[in-house]
Amino acid sequence: MLGGFLALPMSMSGASVAIPRVAADLGTGGAAAQWVVTAYFLTAAALMLIAGSLADAVGRRRVYRAGAVAYATGSLAAALAPGIGVLLAARVLTGAGAAGVMAAGGALVATTFSGPARTRAFAAVGTTAGLGLALGPPVSGWLVDAVGWRLGFGVFALAGLGLLAGTWALPDSRASTRPRIDWTGAALIASGLAGTMLAVSQWPGRTWTDPLVLGAAAVGVVGIGLAVAVERRAPQPVLDLRLLRHRRFMGWLLAAGTMALGFGGVLSFLPSYLQSPAGHSATAVGAVMLLPTLPMVSLPPLAARAVNRGLSPRALVTGALLLLAAGNAWLTILAPDVGVVALAGPLLAVGAGVGLASGTIDAQAMDQIDENHVGMAAGMLNTVRAAANAFVLALFGAALVGLLSARLGSPELAGRVVTGNLPVTGTDTLADHLTDVWHLTLWAATGVCVAGAVAAGVLLRDGSRRRAR
Repeated sequence: MLGGFLALPMSMSGASVAIPRVAADLGTGGAAAQWVVTAYFLTAAALMLIAGSLADAVGRRRVYRAGAVAYATGSLAAALAPGIGVLLAARVLTGAGAAGVMAAGGALVATTFSGPARTRAFAAVGTTAGLGLALGPPVSGWLVDAVGWRLGFGVFALAGLGLLAGTWALPDSRASTRPRIDWTGAALIASGLAGTMLAVSQWPGRTWTDPLVLGAAAVGVVGIGLAVAVERRAPQPVLDLRLLRHRRFMGWLLAAGTMALGFGGVLSFLPSYLQSPAGHSATAVGAVMLLPTLPMVSLPPLAARAVNRGLSPRALVTGALLLLAAGNAWLTILAPDVGVVALAGPLLAVGAGVGLASGTIDAQAMDQIDENHVGMAAGMLNTVRAAANAFVLALFGAALVGLLSARLGSPELAGRVVTGNLPVTGTDTLADHLTDVWHLTLWAATGVCVAGAVAAGVLLRDGSRRRAR
C-alpha cells in the first residue's frame, strides 16, 4: 500500500514536467497539452468518494486491485498514445485508477491497524506521500530527458503492475452488510465535483464569463444540489450526510483542507518568483524547493510517537496549522534580492506544519468512524484535499494576477510578470509591484491558516470519541 502512496503522488506532481515535450511531439498547443495534468487530477478528485464508498460495499481489496489495473492500463496507453485525444483518454483512466488505489488504500490501512499502530501506519503514509510529491518533478524530469516522455509514463505502468501483484498479500475487508450501490447518487456526486473543480481550475485563465467556466460551474452546482437531495432519501447513500454532522470528523476534514490551502500556493508559484525577478537558476530553485519536503518526510513518525505517548492530537494539529501560518507570514521577507539562506527558515516552517499534521489527521479522522464506513471516510479526506488544492491553485494565482493588474492596468502584462516573464524595460518597478502583491497574498494565506486552526480546534475540543455510523 505504501508503494501506491509513493507512485501516485509522483505521477501527479511530475506529469507537468513532460507537457512541453508532449505538445511538441504530438503537434498540439500548450493549452491542450495542459489537460494531460488536468484530466488526471479532475478524474481522481471526482471519483475518490465514490471509490471509497464502493470499497465499503464490494470489498476494499477488490477496489484497490481494480484501481491498480486501471492505473497500469492508463499509464501504458499514455505511453503508446498516437495523438492528444488518446493521451487525454488514457489520463482519465489513470486518474480513475488512482482514485481506487488512494481511497481503498486508506480504508485498508484503517481496517488493518488500530490504536497506536494505526497512528504509526498513517504517519508512514504521510511520509511516503510527501516523498512522492517531492520526487515527482525531479524523477520525471530525469526520465523525460533520458528516455523521453513516453517511457516516462510507461514507468508508472510498471508501478501499477507492482501494486496489482501486491494485492495478493493484502487483507480484505468490507462493510458487515453489503449495501445496495447507489449509482444515481454516485453519478451526481462525480459530475458535481468534476464540474465545480473544473470551473475553479479554469477560471483564472478564462474569467467567469467564459462559456466553459459557466457551463462547468452550472454542472457543479446542479450536480451537488441534486446529489444532496438524492442522498437524503437514499437508504444506502454513497455519501452518508450524517458524517457531515459528526463534529470531530468535520474538524479533521477542516484541518486537512486548511493544510492543503496553507502550502499549495507557495509550492506552486514561488519557483517562478525565485527565477525572475530574484534571479536564481533553475537548479538553485529546485534545491530551495526541496527544503519544505525535508520536514514533510521526517516529522510524521515523530508526530505519531508523540500522540501515542499522550500528546493531544487536537493540540498537535492546531499547533501545526499555526506553524503553517507562521511560515507563510515569515515568507513575507520575500524580495528580489532574497538569498537562499533567508528562505530556509520560512520554507522549513511551512514543511514542518504539513509534516506534523499530515499523518495525524488521517489516523484521528478514521478513529471517529466505524469500520463499515472507513472507505467513505478515506474518500472524503482525499476529496477535501483535492478540492482544497484546486481552490488554492486557482485563488492564489488569481490573487497575484488580480492585485498586480490593478496596479499595472494590464491583465496580460500582470500574467506574464507573475509567471516570471518580466520585460527588459521597467524590470525593477515591476519586481517591486510583484513583491508587494506577493506579501498581500501571503498575509491572506496566513489569515486563512489561523482561522482554520482556530475553527478546527473548536470542532475538536472535548467531545466524546463516539463513533459515527
